[in-house]
Amino acid sequence: MPSPRSHSDLCREIVRLLQQEREKRGWTKYSLAAKSGVSQQMIGYLERGLRAPSFETVLRLTDAIGLDLGDLVRRARGQRAPGAPGSSPDRRS
Repeated sequence: MPSPRSHSDLCREIVRLLQQEREKRGWTKYSLAAKSGVSQQMIGYLERGLRAPSFETVLRLTDAIGLDLGDLVRRARGQRAPGAPGSSPDRRS
């Protein structure tokens, strides 16, 4: 089981990836706030590392940006999404 330290690291990496995706789209914090229902102030706190997001906040932000939560967590952990180039084939029959 991951340690609490690794959970906080994962959380910070998820927020970093969300910020990266927001910026890649050319969105301001204000525009993401309008699309997600998460306040601009909270988005700023998250991106500056002053607050940790709740699960609901992460869901709202990923939905607004159009990301799959599972893929985002895999990226934050440094893993490839299933079916992505270079990932292991699914061995279920």
